[in-house]
Amino acid sequence: MSSTVGAVPPSAAASPPQSTPQHRRPSFRLGRWDIKYSPYLYIAPFFLLFGVFGLFPVLYTVYVSLFDYELLSGTKEFAGLENYRVLLADAQFWNAAYNTVGIFILSTVPQLVVALILANLLNRQMRARTVLRMGILIPNITSVAAVGIIFALIFADRYGLINWLLGTVGFDPIAWRDNRYASWFAISFMVDWRWTGYNALIYLGAMQAIPKDLYESAALDGASAWRQFWTITVPLIRPTILFTVVISTIGGFQIFTEPLMYGFGLVRGGADHQFQTLAMYIYEQTFTGNAEYGYGSAMSWLLFMMIIIFALINFALVRRSVKGEKK
Repeated sequence: MSSTVGAVPPSAAASPPQSTPQHRRPSFRLGRWDIKYSPYLYIAPFFLLFGVFGLFPVLYTVYVSLFDYELLSGTKEFAGLENYRVLLADAQFWNAAYNTVGIFILSTVPQLVVALILANLLNRQMRARTVLRMGILIPNITSVAAVGIIFALIFADRYGLINWLLGTVGFDPIAWRDNRYASWFAISFMVDWRWTGYNALIYLGAMQAIPKDLYESAALDGASAWRQFWTITVPLIRPTILFTVVISTIGGFQIFTEPLMYGFGLVRGGADHQFQTLAMYIYEQTFTGNAEYGYGSAMSWLLFMMIIIFALINFALVRRSVKGEKK
């Protein structure tokens, strides 16, 4: 009898409190809101910074390009599309565009080809592989101003290292700054030396994601290392290759420091503007002379559109490549 006096009925012990779901409901809703909206909160700082320092300057450049705006005198008069009409008839602008495209081709094509070959070599088993991978990135972390000054001295017209080497084998010295194409080569060599290792590491990361079973099967079928490279490696890293093409296109059209240092700090790009790029010409028109801010803004916007067009072309190639691999 005494053992059953204080016993609790099983039904009463098993039944949960009625107020528990009501207490858990607000926290459950808060958890749903956190999962749904917190990702937008995490990425908001990037878009805020991009809007202030990226999107706003682009839109403001469009606005300023519609005015005859001189920074020194302070005059600002609405001109409509007059700056663009004058720009399309500006022979010096098209000369700078020609130099930019020429330097871009000479620097990008050899750079990506050599980077692809280096990445393929570093992807193999070899001694001191980690040291070599770190070593090819050293030119990229070197100050671009120091690189420009050193290469300007190496390619100096008088007493330069390259002309001295040419003289030892019986060749005449080359006027590296007076000749348009010689200056293109010198600047492109500087760009290639600095960025080849960077792109090689990007290719190397893509190559290491390729399954090793594919190479083993190809080797059993009798495929040589060269054939494996072209039939397995290159097709599988094609999106990465096109990505580097896009990045190199954007950087190539904005090249400024290398030719500036090559010309010892003169934005004219030589006596006859033989290696003046679009970025250098924009700087010359905007911040020197009469400081034509509106005209410089029009050139900046046109350069931006050129970069967008080339980037969209490369993006279409990337999307087509990915679809082809899925098929």
